[in-house]
Amino acid sequence: MSVTIDIAGLPAERISFTPSPLAELCMALHALSQTAHHPRLASWSAATAASLDPCLADRLLEAEFLWRSSFSDIFMPFAGVPGGTGLPGATLAEELDVLDRMDDERFVTAALEHCWLATYDDGGGPSPLTNGASRAKALETAAALGPRQLDFSIRLLDDTAAVRVWMRRLVEDCEEAFFAETWKRVEPAQSADARHKTELLRRKGLPAALQEVSSALAVDEGRTTITADKMVEGSTTATDPRTGPGLVFIPTHFGWPHLLVLHAPGWRPVVHYPLGTPEPDSAPGSVELLRRRMEALAHPVRMMLCRSLARAPYTTGELATVYRITAPEVSRHLAVLKKAGLIHTRRQGRYAQHQLDLSAVARIGSDFIEGILR
Repeated sequence: MSVTIDIAGLPAERISFTPSPLAELCMALHALSQTAHHPRLASWSAATAASLDPCLADRLLEAEFLWRSSFSDIFMPFAGVPGGTGLPGATLAEELDVLDRMDDERFVTAALEHCWLATYDDGGGPSPLTNGASRAKALETAAALGPRQLDFSIRLLDDTAAVRVWMRRLVEDCEEAFFAETWKRVEPAQSADARHKTELLRRKGLPAALQEVSSALAVDEGRTTITADKMVEGSTTATDPRTGPGLVFIPTHFGWPHLLVLHAPGWRPVVHYPLGTPEPDSAPGSVELLRRRMEALAHPVRMMLCRSLARAPYTTGELATVYRITAPEVSRHLAVLKKAGLIHTRRQGRYAQHQLDLSAVARIGSDFIEGILR
C-alpha cells in the first residue's frame, strides 16, 4: 500500500520546502486531542490544555473532527486555491486570507472530509451543498460522531458563510491563547530544516532530500514518481494544470509519527513531514515488510518453532526432531521467517544454526503503531 505522486516533467525549482503556521496549528490541535499518539508532547499538551479558557476549549470540541482522527485539507488552503503562489503564507493571518478565497463548495467538502474518507481522495461525489443525498450522507456520518459534530455540520451546510467567520475567529483565538508563543518557539527550527533540505535538493538531488525527510519516501530511478509507504492507497500529480505545477514539503514539530500526504484531486500535493524522526537504523520498516513479518509469525507451526529459536540456535534437523515434522517442512517455515528478516543463520562446521532475532520481533508492535499512524 502506498500513495504515489507523479512528478514527471516537474522542474526542480517547483519543489519547495517551507513551514506553514496554519498546518502546524492543525497538528498542535491534533496533539491536544490525541495525546496517546504523541507521548513526547505530554508536557506541552498538559500545560496547554490546562491554560485554555473553558469557552475556547468548548468551541474546539465543536470542530474537533477536523483534526482529531483525520486532518482536514482546509488547514492547507494554499494547495487548493488556484491562482496563488501555491506556497504557505509567512503568518497565520496570511494563510487565513488564502482560506477566505477558497470557494464554498471546496471549503465545505474539505471540512466534511471525515464523511467522505472512502471517496474524498478519488474526487468524492456530488457536493452536499447542492445534492440532497450527499447532504443526508454527510449528516448521518456526523451524527455517528456525536451531537456536537452533527450540530456543526448542519450549521456548515445551512450557513456556510457564518461558519467560515466562526472558524477564522477560532483560529485567531487559538493564536492569541497559545499558538503565537508556540509558533515563535518552533518556527526557527522548521525554517532551518526547510533551508537545509532546499540546499540538499539543489546540491545532491531529490533522492538525497527525500531520504532525509522520511525513510517512508522514495523516488524511482527515472525521477518520475515519488512513493510514500503508507497503509492507504492513493495517487496524485504535481503537474495538474488546475492548480499549477508544484510539490510542497512542510516540516512539523508536532507531527511524529504521522507522515501526511495531501493527494485530493484538484489540490496541489503536499507532504507534511515530522522533524525529529528516529535515526535511520531504528526507523520502522516498510508496510510490506511489516505485513510479511506479521503473517510469518501468525502461522501456528512457525510460532511453535519460534519458541525454540528464541531460546537458542537450532539446526533444521534438530527442530525436525523436537517437533516431529520433516526437515523439508522445517526448511520451508524457516525460509518464510528468514525472508521476513526474523531469524539469523550462521555456519557451525557442516551445520547451519538458526536463531530468532529478538530485536526484530520486539519492534513489530511499535512498527505496527507507527505504520497505522503514519
